[in-house]
Amino acid sequence: MARFWRPLLSGATYTRLLHLWIPVAAFSVWMWVAPESPWVPALALVPVGLIPAVRVGEGVQARFMLTPGETDPGFSARPATSWRDRLRTVLWLEVRVALGVLAGFATVWLPILSYTAAECVTGPAPDDVPLVAGAGPHWAFALLVPVPLLLLYATVVGLGELATFLARRLLGPSAAERLAALEERTEQLLERTRIARELHDSIGHALTVAVLQAGAARAANSPEFTDRALSAIEETGRAALEDLERVLGVLREADRPVSSRPTLVDADRLLESARASGAKVDAELTGPLGTVPGPVSREGYRILQEALTNVLRHAGTVPVRVRVRVADGGLGLEVRNPLPDGKAEPGRGSGLRGIRERAALLGGRAHTGPDDAGDWQVRVELPLG
Repeated sequence: MARFWRPLLSGATYTRLLHLWIPVAAFSVWMWVAPESPWVPALALVPVGLIPAVRVGEGVQARFMLTPGETDPGFSARPATSWRDRLRTVLWLEVRVALGVLAGFATVWLPILSYTAAECVTGPAPDDVPLVAGAGPHWAFALLVPVPLLLLYATVVGLGELATFLARRLLGPSAAERLAALEERTEQLLERTRIARELHDSIGHALTVAVLQAGAARAANSPEFTDRALSAIEETGRAALEDLERVLGVLREADRPVSSRPTLVDADRLLESARASGAKVDAELTGPLGTVPGPVSREGYRILQEALTNVLRHAGTVPVRVRVRVADGGLGLEVRNPLPDGKAEPGRGSGLRGIRERAALLGGRAHTGPDDAGDWQVRVELPLG
C-alpha cells in the first residue's frame, strides 16, 4: 500500500505534470481562437524543432522537470548537429504536446466525473453528462466516485513515466555526442595523468636536490660550501615554483598553451642542478635540439629530469653519464650511473612508470634497469614524426 501512494508524495510526479501542461497552454489558446484547425500548432512545431538550440532548451527542461534530483539523467545538453537529432527534437515536441493534451483532458474531466457521481447519490444526474443523463438519485453512484480519481492517478503517473521514457530516447545523446563525450572524458583523464607526472617530476626533482644540498652542507661544515649549497637550493626552489605555476596554470586555464613548459633546449638547467648537488655529470648533447617538435622536446625534458632525480635519490652523488642525440628522425636519450652497492632493486615507483608511459604516448620505447656492466641505465627512443 505504501508503494501505491509513494508517487503522490514524490515531487517528480507534479513537476512532470507541469512539464506536460506547459505546451497545452499555447495549444488551448489556439483552440479558442481557431477550433476548426487543431492541426496548425502541430505543423508549427516542425520548424521550431529544426532549430538546433531548441534541443538544448528541451533537454534542460526535461532534466529539471522530468528527472529532478538525478545527477545524470541522460539528456543531451548540446545543440543539434545533425538532421537526425533535429528530427528527433521535432518528434519529441509533437509527443510532448500529445501527452500534454491527454494530461489536460484527464486532469479536467476525470475530477468532474467524480463530482458528478457524487451529485447523483442525492439528486438527479445532469442532462449533459453521457451514460448517466436522466438517471435518478441512487446510492450506487457512491461506488463510482473513486473510479475517476483512480483513473486520474493512473493517468498522471503513467503519462509522467511515459514522457520521461520517451524524453530519454528522443532527447538523449546521439552516437556522435556519446563519442564526443567519451573523447572529452579521455582527454580529461590524460590531462590529469600528465599533471600528476609534471608535479612528480618537477617538485620531486627540486626536493631531492634541496635535501641532498642541505645534507652535504651539514656534513661539510664549511661556510663557503654552505653558501654554495644555499644558492643551489634557492635556484632549484625558484625553478620548482616556476614549474608549479605552469602546472597549476593548466588547471586554472584549460585553453592555456603549453609552449611555456621547459624543453630539451633548457636541459643545461637540469645538468647544472645535478652538478650542484655533487654528482659528476658527463653530458653530451648532439644534434639540432631546437628542431625537435614541441611535445617530444617537452616530454624528453621531463624524462631526463626524472632520470637525474632517480640517480640523486637512490644512488647519491655518483658519476652520471648523459647522452642526448637527435639524428635519423628520432631522439635518443640515455642516462647511466653505477649502482652504489652493485645491486639493483626493482623499480616500483611512479617515476620509472611515468618514463615508460611518456615514451609510449609518443610512440617510442623506454628501457629502465641494470645493464650487463652492472650500471643502472635509462634508455629512451622517441620518434620525431
